[in-house]
Amino acid sequence: MSSTPVRTRPASPVDVWLRDFFGNPAPVSADFHPAAEVVRDGDDAVVRLELPGFSTEALSEDVHVELDRGQLVIHGERRDEHSEGRTLSEVRYGAFRRSFKVPAQVTGEAVTASYEAGVLTVRVAGVYAGTEPQRITITAK
Repeated sequence: MSSTPVRTRPASPVDVWLRDFFGNPAPVSADFHPAAEVVRDGDDAVVRLELPGFSTEALSEDVHVELDRGQLVIHGERRDEHSEGRTLSEVRYGAFRRSFKVPAQVTGEAVTASYEAGVLTVRVAGVYAGTEPQRITITAK
């Protein structure tokens, strides 16, 4: 099985060594889809997205968390600012968009976001409040 070459220029001895050592990379989709997990923490929903490699400055400019018509939307772009001279890359760059349905009553005040160790954590407070079934007592007449 052959893979698409990373560059069209002739391979240098270093390029050949890198490919021999690491192997040819599998073709990579141009789209960037960060891995996500959603967990329940009491009455809150916690969404975690893997977004490694963002500086604090880049994160505030390139990643956005929004509420839009009953959806928690996380979108942005991971920019490749070091592409010159690279002969092998399996890191994905580009725009991404992830959305998660939330109850209509959720407002922006219920949403907080933080970033640590390459993980964006978004907490939506109270999503599960009042969702537990309530047992109704049946009275005999």
